[in-house]
Amino acid sequence: MIMTWTVEILLGIAGGIAVGSGVIAFILVLDIVPRLAQLTNSYNKVHWYEGAMIVGSLVGTVCDFWNWKGSFNPLIGLIIGLFFGVFVGLLAAALTEVLNVLPILAKRLHMKNYLVGLLMAMIFGKVAGSLFDWYVFRR
Repeated sequence: MIMTWTVEILLGIAGGIAVGSGVIAFILVLDIVPRLAQLTNSYNKVHWYEGAMIVGSLVGTVCDFWNWKGSFNPLIGLIIGLFFGVFVGLLAAALTEVLNVLPILAKRLHMKNYLVGLLMAMIFGKVAGSLFDWYVFRR
């Protein structure tokens, strides 16, 4: 029993570190915080942006783990939805800027002929992972 708990704890910590590292790497690669500071001309507020991302991640994780649910006034729900929309919009805009990197990277690595295969592998990997999560893992 103790061995099972130990393995589960270690796997949970390892999975958390892997996912957290991936999210942070994604945010760093997209340069969301510096780009946001550049667009809003608020370089002196970068620490606030970083803190907001960390606090938002922690609160979202706690809400997910403890299954917190809330019933809000529609006006509050509208404001929360607006913040989510702004975040998703910023993330999508940053991602479109980064996607221009793939052709340049393929050219420099002399993989121009394999660019379609690289993109298809990324797409099929995402689809396969989603299907596995929806149909196998959640049962």
